[in-house]
Amino acid sequence: MNAKQPKRSPIRPDFLVIVIIILAAIGLYFFFTGMQPGNKNLTENELIENIENGYIASIKIEYVGGDNYDLWHLNGRYSDGNTPEGYRGFELYLYGSRLDKIHDVIDEYNESNPSTPVHATYLEHVTVDFWNIISTILLIAVPIVLVIFLFRSMTSQNNRAQQFTKNRARLSKGKPVKFSDVAGADEEKVEMAELIDFLKNPRKYQDMGARVPKGVLLVGSPGTGKTLLAKAVAGEANVPFFTISGSDFVELYVGVGASRVRDLFRVAKENAPCIIFVDEIDAVGRQRGAGLGGGNDEREQTLNQLLVEMDGFAPNLGIIIIAATNRPDVLDPALLRPGRFDRQIMMQIPDQRAREQILKVHAKNKKLDPDIKFSELAMRIPGFTGADIENLLNEGALLAARENRTIITIADLDEAADRVMMGPAKRSRKYTPKEKEMTAYHEAGHAVIGIKVKNASVVQKVTIIPRGRAGGYALYTPVEEKFNYSKNELLANITTSLGGRVAEEIMFDDVTTGAYDDFKRATKLARSMVTEYGMSELGPIQYESDSGNVFLGRDYLKEKNFSDAVALEIDREVRKIITECYETAKKVILENKDLLDNIAKYLILAETLNKSDIEEIVATGKLEWWDNREEEPLKDKKIANW
Repeated sequence: MNAKQPKRSPIRPDFLVIVIIILAAIGLYFFFTGMQPGNKNLTENELIENIENGYIASIKIEYVGGDNYDLWHLNGRYSDGNTPEGYRGFELYLYGSRLDKIHDVIDEYNESNPSTPVHATYLEHVTVDFWNIISTILLIAVPIVLVIFLFRSMTSQNNRAQQFTKNRARLSKGKPVKFSDVAGADEEKVEMAELIDFLKNPRKYQDMGARVPKGVLLVGSPGTGKTLLAKAVAGEANVPFFTISGSDFVELYVGVGASRVRDLFRVAKENAPCIIFVDEIDAVGRQRGAGLGGGNDEREQTLNQLLVEMDGFAPNLGIIIIAATNRPDVLDPALLRPGRFDRQIMMQIPDQRAREQILKVHAKNKKLDPDIKFSELAMRIPGFTGADIENLLNEGALLAARENRTIITIADLDEAADRVMMGPAKRSRKYTPKEKEMTAYHEAGHAVIGIKVKNASVVQKVTIIPRGRAGGYALYTPVEEKFNYSKNELLANITTSLGGRVAEEIMFDDVTTGAYDDFKRATKLARSMVTEYGMSELGPIQYESDSGNVFLGRDYLKEKNFSDAVALEIDREVRKIITECYETAKKVILENKDLLDNIAKYLILAETLNKSDIEEIVATGKLEWWDNREEEPLKDKKIANW
């Protein structure tokens, strides 16, 4: 994030420390160098005397003179045992006229003492002892480099420690999302448009004395478009949009989360007006003191800081916070009070009209068959969220590309819908003839109940192709989508779920495990009718509520709100509802056994029947497209042969 950095002094403290250490290193070098033994300054006569007495081992004679004079520098080493205390050698300077005498003295001594001669080295030009220079440079430079490296490492670690407490919000970039990219959420977009208008024209609201909500909480099931709507608000308002997840605040170390919250709001104030979007806020905003452990943990400190920043003593003008969650029931009440998240917007699962609009948005970049009707496709996918619909069209495109086709057909989308709901088809799984027949009658039983029972859902598709854990399935949708369902409609749904088991019992005098999921769904619905909806002889009393608490502490402390005697009555009422619906299903199937046989017969052969196929079988008892195919007609074959 492009946050404004605080101003620093022209001379940084760490730089001054480095300079001081460098100067100290140089001083120490010269100090210790000065403590080492040096050369003794001799006169010409002293040198001659030392040579004649055999005190000199070697002499190096270097020319250092200029243009108008000859000056020579002599330095050397004493022989063993003759070095004066406190010295390592000797040196002196002589003019060229005096150097000849030294030459003669050395020659005379060497002739008289061939076993211990004086080694003389003559240099006509000054030479530079590079090794001494390099060693001196290294002796000074190495400590300096080590000191600089040490301080840089310390500075880097300090910066990393500071970065650890920085917020991890990201500034949204790229192509902005607009409201036109969000379909099926008309009312929600109207609510959010007010925030956009405030960000663009804040004075209009201030003049009226109005306080725009500081925070908006988007609540809804996964995939309903909460994040997409927040992006659209930022795109329409054309203001900085910072995104962060609730889990990005919480860390192992205590205090880090609260520090990140402070840093986030500091940066937001510098970039106001702006929007902060916190996704999955329930990761940090869960109710305090709800668990079995202590309350003073890192997450609660982070939440406390978030509460203060949203509505504390310091105002946050021009900052709007949008958060998203699918678990509003676990959020802390202090987070939801006016002044923090003033407004909650419920993102509903799209109805049929909204699904049609979403299909059109996601189909813009897809090559679809012109004959596809989005209204009919939307009717066949009840309960699909925006994310499901996007995945549906993507799966359809993948299927078409896999078959090397250039256009997406309705068959591709139909298969894609089955994949999204149930998983890919397992065509390699082979039924035994008996299994196939029983599965066909099971699914046909669902279809017959859906066709013949009043208030039952409309049968859209029946198949015996295995998908996921199911050997087959029947897809039926409500006649019209509602907010509320009547008791008769719920009983019809239970009856439809039981139709498969009833068909097995009637036709084979035997049953299979294929009704497992049907019983689970029917029992859950029947129990809800008794304990939640007050649709039984126990009266309009709510014995249970679908609160969905996940707090361990609350689960341990949760008390039953009914006695054991009432629990027994609840079980009896649930059994009564299931039994009555089962008998209803048995009666309907016995009365429509011919229809059951016809649907099962064509299911065994075609394996999949759609709504128009079922309607044709109901009307004529036949399936023309199958009977008139090029292969041998079906009319003379009997179900017992399959």
